[in-house]
Amino acid sequence: MDAFAGRWPGTTRSSSSMRRNPAAPWRHVDLIMLGSIVAIAIIGTLMVFSATRGSDPDSVNTGTLERHVVFLLTGGTTMVLVSMVDYRKFREWALIAYIGVCALLVGVVSPLGTEVNGAQAWFQIGGFQLQPSELSKVAVILVLASLGAQFGGDVDVRRLGVLLAVPAVPLILIILQPDPGTAMVIVAITMGVLLVSNVRAKHIAALTLLGLTGLVFVLNSGLLEDYQKSRLTVFLNPSAGLREEAYNLNQSKIAIGSGGILGKGIFEGTQTQLDIVPEQHTDFIFTAVGEELGFIGAATLLVLFGILCWRIWRIAQLSRDQLGLLLCVGVLSMIVFQMFQNTGMTMGIMPITGIPLPLVSHGGSSTIALFAGLGLVQNVHMRRFS
Repeated sequence: MDAFAGRWPGTTRSSSSMRRNPAAPWRHVDLIMLGSIVAIAIIGTLMVFSATRGSDPDSVNTGTLERHVVFLLTGGTTMVLVSMVDYRKFREWALIAYIGVCALLVGVVSPLGTEVNGAQAWFQIGGFQLQPSELSKVAVILVLASLGAQFGGDVDVRRLGVLLAVPAVPLILIILQPDPGTAMVIVAITMGVLLVSNVRAKHIAALTLLGLTGLVFVLNSGLLEDYQKSRLTVFLNPSAGLREEAYNLNQSKIAIGSGGILGKGIFEGTQTQLDIVPEQHTDFIFTAVGEELGFIGAATLLVLFGILCWRIWRIAQLSRDQLGLLLCVGVLSMIVFQMFQNTGMTMGIMPITGIPLPLVSHGGSSTIALFAGLGLVQNVHMRRFS
């Protein structure tokens, strides 16, 4: 009997076995993680449109919405491409990516960079603004995870110094811009990876003390403008005069508080539709959620973030090697810190920094970098049996 009887014309034994291979990466896509990403992105798109459509119903502005959708599609494509390449191969490219990002950070603080809102953190490329500091988050995660996996959980003082040198270079360049918000994210990523790399508790304590000392130094140095220092400290005393920073915070809290339980309804928020809250489609997007979707909508968004973080942590636990574990922890640290920092600052319990809310805030570089990180996590899950 023909060995290929019963098969479709043109098929081979190898292609048939590939379809039956239980370890095939495409069989292990985390659909729950993917669903939470899509759900958060849909809410974010709706809120960005609400915050930028304008108050005139006869002349709706869709420009920002269109750019936001393009950013999401580009980010989604990036996630797919990253997940298609075995994550272990990225170890070979990590150093190249890191050097490239550091070169961009040097360039952006030179005359080639563009200053926006007091920070020289962008390259203006046609109609697109490239922010290298956002890309540095992923580069730092890649190199820290690669080194941590190489050290195999045996991190002495010398190896700890090597690990700390990785974020130190981009951190210094980011502070020079200055961009304290992104610098804080880099620190959070580093601490997250170090905690899982079996760094001794006394070293963690010493680094925490050193970090707090560095923060005090930065706040009392000339590295930050006065208005940036005010943004970082105004949450401690929001009633201290009618400074612009206090005004921004107060309007943010008014918007969230006025939403009540059920919210005022989509496109019905006074603060949102009248463009009263500053930078609402980027840094303060959570105020639009609170005002128009209310406590229920805001809680739903936070639950979706909780599901996303749970899946990333689960993938980290299921990882077959230290590299996959550290990649997931790095991405998880980035998302958790940005989520708490962004939502907290809109409610007056965290410093005001230029940190976007993942998958919700409008921004090209931040969206693409975030999706690249999520692609790495999905990659680890897809190849846990190979």
